[in-house]
Amino acid sequence: MMRRACKFNAELLDFVRPKVQAGVTTEQIDSWVHEYTSQHGHVPACLGYQGEAGPFPKSCCTSVNDVICHGIPDDYTLQDGDIVNVDITTIVDGWHGDQSETFIIGQPSDDARRVVQCAFDCLYLAIDNISPGCTVSDIGHAVVRRAAQDGFGVVDKYVGHGIGRNFHQRPNIPHVPGPQTDRDRLFPGMCFTIEPMINVGKPRGICDKSDGWTVRTADGKLSAQFEHTILMTEQGPEVLTLTEDGPQQGHQF
Repeated sequence: MMRRACKFNAELLDFVRPKVQAGVTTEQIDSWVHEYTSQHGHVPACLGYQGEAGPFPKSCCTSVNDVICHGIPDDYTLQDGDIVNVDITTIVDGWHGDQSETFIIGQPSDDARRVVQCAFDCLYLAIDNISPGCTVSDIGHAVVRRAAQDGFGVVDKYVGHGIGRNFHQRPNIPHVPGPQTDRDRLFPGMCFTIEPMINVGKPRGICDKSDGWTVRTADGKLSAQFEHTILMTEQGPEVLTLTEDGPQQGHQF
């Protein structure tokens, strides 16, 4: 059931991918996500998801430039040089598929290209660094090592998570090592997300008080993120949300 949910979620991202370009509003992206999901008889998990600020008002998250995560789609029009993370989660027969990808719009700045590449590399290095029974800290060690090569910050307040019948469940999956991640282990049968958020500057983010959801970098610098849902098997991690048309492991932006 998780494979099925994640397969649809990946197909949804492939459907949206060619439409994410300059001149498109983030609201339009949200509409495409909602319509495609509904037409296939499934449910966008973000829409109405209850948080501290109340229910999330849209069917996906669109985080542009200095937005780390939880950006709310609106009338902002994507422009040449922007980067935008599109984060989608679908409920398929009660099970959740979850992933995100950062898109480069037109010709990026050097910082934009580097932070997108770093976030992408961090995701796959983390996947390669885990094995049955490993600690969650193995994810953080891989991410921190790669980010340090570029002098980038790794967001520690917002984390990956267990996933299945619930959108968010244990264990938490931080992208920096710590005492709890040294204790938590990833055993066969567990599903979880890895979704490193990498900032060009400092790792701290500030939540927008006006909407209670949008998290921006504290220093106004760029942030990028990639996410997959992972199943730990007896043989190792299986990526459940692989797309057909998106960047594959080893891709250079």
